Amino acid sequence: METKKNDLYRDTPVRYLGYTNEVGEAFRSIIGTKWVNLTYGIATMYVLADTADKSIESYKVNQNEKNHKARVAFTTTDTLIWQLLASVIIPGFTINRICAVCNYTFKKSNMLPKNSRRWLVTAIGLSAIPFIIKPIDKFVDFVLDESLRKVQPK
Repeated sequence: METKKNDLYRDTPVRYLGYTNEVGEAFRSIIGTKWVNLTYGIATMYVLADTADKSIESYKVNQNEKNHKARVAFTTTDTLIWQLLASVIIPGFTINRICAVCNYTFKKSNMLPKNSRRWLVTAIGLSAIPFIIKPIDKFVDFVLDESLRKVQPK
C-alpha cells in the first residue's frame, strides 16, 4: 500500500502563506493600502512557489512519454489557477467584503469610536479566515473538476 506524500504547499502550515493577503485585508483599515498590497505580494510569491514546485515535479515524471510537455503545461496551469483562486482572489475578496460590511454597519450605528471600530472590524475579519478556507478550497476544486480538469491530458 502506497502512502500519500504530504504536499508542502497544501497539507502543512506553509499553506497559510497563501492567506497572508486575507490577514492584510482584515487589517486594511489600520495598516493602509500600501501594506495590504505587500501582503498580496507575499501570497503571490507563495502561489508562484507552489506552481514552480508542481511544475518541476511533473517535469521529472515520465519524461519519455509522448504527451509529457502537455502534462507539464496542464499541471502548471491547474496549479496556478487553483492557487490564485483558492488562496488569493476568492478569500481576499471575501474578507475584504466582510470587513467592508462590518465597517459600514458600525459606522452607521455611531456606537463605537473610530479606533475601536477599526479594531473590531479587524478582529471580525481575522476570525472569519479559518471558516472560509475549506469551503473555498472545495469550491475551487469543484469548479476546476467541472471545467479545466475535464481536458486534462491522459
